[in-house]
Amino acid sequence: SDAKQWATIKWEVTQLRDKFGPETELGKRRTQFADAPEHDLTDIAHAMIEREPVTVVVSEKGWLRAMKGHLTDYSQLAFKEGDSLKLAFHAQTTDKILVFTTGGKFYTIGADRLPGGRGHGEPIRIIVDMENDQDIVTAFVHDPKRKLLLVSYDANGFIVSEEEVVANTRKGKQVMNVKAPDEAKRCIPVAGDHLAIVGENRKMLVFPLTEIPEMARGKGVRLQKYKDGGVLDLKTFTLETGLSWQDSADRTFTKSREELAEWIGTRAAAGRMVPKGFPRTGKFG
Repeated sequence: SDAKQWATIKWEVTQLRDKFGPETELGKRRTQFADAPEHDLTDIAHAMIEREPVTVVVSEKGWLRAMKGHLTDYSQLAFKEGDSLKLAFHAQTTDKILVFTTGGKFYTIGADRLPGGRGHGEPIRIIVDMENDQDIVTAFVHDPKRKLLLVSYDANGFIVSEEEVVANTRKGKQVMNVKAPDEAKRCIPVAGDHLAIVGENRKMLVFPLTEIPEMARGKGVRLQKYKDGGVLDLKTFTLETGLSWQDSADRTFTKSREELAEWIGTRAAAGRMVPKGFPRTGKFG
């Protein structure tokens, strides 16, 4: 009869409500009304790039290229007449390459955007908007967890988080303020607790890294005092393990904390003549 049919339908609806109602485990809402989550566009872009090993090659005249694979012998690399190898390092096509220039600017280039190894590559000024009066100081793979020490020829310097130097446009990012004739000279990763700095006058000074300010942009503070010339080389290290360098014969020399006593001072001091056995080039090697 109709009455029994409707009674059965009512019972079935009740069963469905008990099983799939809004208060049940199966029936409760699983989504919310809210703003869309933010996504890292860089990560999305990286996901579209096939990860492959490359060797980034930078020439003295500012030509860049990415050779396939991780090369170990750079002696066979060819360059245009009058040009030569400035530096080369291993990377992945998904990496960001940071380029630091004498004008104190950083440029960011995706390793996948670098020209291939056939030929001599391309001038950096085709890839980014780099001023004609600037040259490349160094280039390296970006590590957002790292800190960098930037130093000018006049030995002004400061520490900056590597996250702060990434440029988002072809024009680059001005990080170190330099005024001619001074120019950016060195950019090295910060490691350890002390800095050893050597001037063109072959005087060396050692002092704690805590005396160097950390900034996002600026001129920095004086690290070493010179009457003439400027900075030649520098190295961060852990004082307890000593300061090491290599000579022209690839022999390693290490000075302990006690042996470095006469060179340890305060920031902006003149320092003393380099230790016996220090390379004639004035560089740590």
